[in-house]
Amino acid sequence: MNSIQVSEKLRPRQLDDVAGQDLTWFRSTIASKIPRSLLLWGPPGCGKTTLARIYASSFQSQFLSFSAVSGKLAELKNVLEQQFGHPLLHRQTLLFIDEIHRLNKAQQDFFLPLIEDGSLVLIGATTENPSFALQPALLSRMTVMSLSSLDEESLGKILQRFEGEHAPLPLLNEARQFVVKLCNGDARHLLNLLQQISMLPSEPFLSISEIAPLLQKRSPLYDSGEEWHYNLISVLHKAVRGSDVDAALYWLARMLQAGEDPRFIGRRIVRMALEDVGLADPNALSVATHACEAYERLGSPEGDLALANAIAYLALAPKSNALYSAYNEAERCAKDTGHLPPPKAFLNAPTAFMKGQHYGEGYLYDHDFPNGYAAQSFFPAELDRINFYFPVERGFERDLGKRKDFFDKNRRTS
Repeated sequence: MNSIQVSEKLRPRQLDDVAGQDLTWFRSTIASKIPRSLLLWGPPGCGKTTLARIYASSFQSQFLSFSAVSGKLAELKNVLEQQFGHPLLHRQTLLFIDEIHRLNKAQQDFFLPLIEDGSLVLIGATTENPSFALQPALLSRMTVMSLSSLDEESLGKILQRFEGEHAPLPLLNEARQFVVKLCNGDARHLLNLLQQISMLPSEPFLSISEIAPLLQKRSPLYDSGEEWHYNLISVLHKAVRGSDVDAALYWLARMLQAGEDPRFIGRRIVRMALEDVGLADPNALSVATHACEAYERLGSPEGDLALANAIAYLALAPKSNALYSAYNEAERCAKDTGHLPPPKAFLNAPTAFMKGQHYGEGYLYDHDFPNGYAAQSFFPAELDRINFYFPVERGFERDLGKRKDFFDKNRRTS
C-alpha cells in the first residue's frame, strides 16, 4: 500500500474524527443545512482537503473536485456550463478547488456570477494569504477559515490510527515522539514517514539515534518569494526592536535554516540599526555593516555567526527612532516648501554679480565665536523654524539632547 492510499484510508470521514482544529463554524453551518462558500487557509498537511470533503458531503448537492495545479479549467468550465444550461436537471453544485491561489484574476472572475445567483457553492483551499491570493470580489463572497498546523497531540492520534490499521511500529517511546516532532505539524508528512517506518523489520525497536538517519525532516514552512518571507523578517525586526535577543536569534536561525538569502537579512540588519537604534548607539551602524562585510568574506555557515553577532548587539542596544521620525517629518516639510530659496547670507559669492546680489552678506563664521557657535538659523526666511528632532533620554542620544538644547536656547531668532 503506497503513501497516497494510506492517507486516503486514514482520512477522517466525519467531523468527530478531525483533530487539531476549531470546528464550531462547520458544525453550525452543516446544522443549518444551508451551504456557504468557503475558503480554507492553512499550512500544508493541516486538513484542508479533509475538511472540504466532509463539509461537501454534509449537503444534498452535487460535488465536483478540481486541482488548480494539474486540472484544466476549460474542461471544468464546460462541465459547469452544461450542467447549469439545463434548468430542469439543475441542482446546486459544491465545487472544491485545491490550490485556488493558482487561478489568475480572469479565471477567478468566472465563478462570481455562479456564486452570486446561488448555483454554485465554492470551497477553496490555499496555503497563501487570502489577501494576496484571491481577488477582493471573490474573497468577499467566501467565509475564510484559518487553519493551524496540527499540534503534537493531534499528530500522535494519527500515529495511533496508523498502527490500528497496520501493526505496531518498531519504535521506542522516545523515537515515536521524535517522529511526531520531525513533522512540524504536517499530517501528510507524518503519514509518509510512518509508511517508511512500517517497511522496517518489526524488531528490534529503534531509538532516536537509530531512526533519525532513516527519515527526512520536513522542510521549514517558508517561501522566500511569498508571505513567509515577509512574515519572518517582520517578526525578526520587531524582536530586535523589542530588545528580545533570544527570540531575535531564534527567528534569525529559522530564516537561515529555511534558505533565506543571508544578504537580504544583512540589509535588514543595517536598516534596524538606522531605524530602531539610531543615534542612541552610533556604533550600531558600524556593527551592522561590518557584519555584512564579514558574511561576504566568509559565506555560510561561518558568516552566519557574524549576522547573529549583529542581531544580538542591536537587540541589546539602547533604542531610539527619533532621527528616523525627524527625517520623515523633514521630508514631508521639504515636499511642501521646496520652492523656498535658501537665505542669501549662506550662499557663496564667487562672482561680482553674485556679490552685488548680496550673496554671502551677513554670514557669521562660527569658528570666530565662543564655543564655535554663531547661533544662526539656516531655514528659509519665509519658513518659521521647525523642530524635527527630539532626542530620547537613552544611550548616547541623551548627550545629543543636551547639545541640541544648548544650541536651541542660544540660537538667534532672526
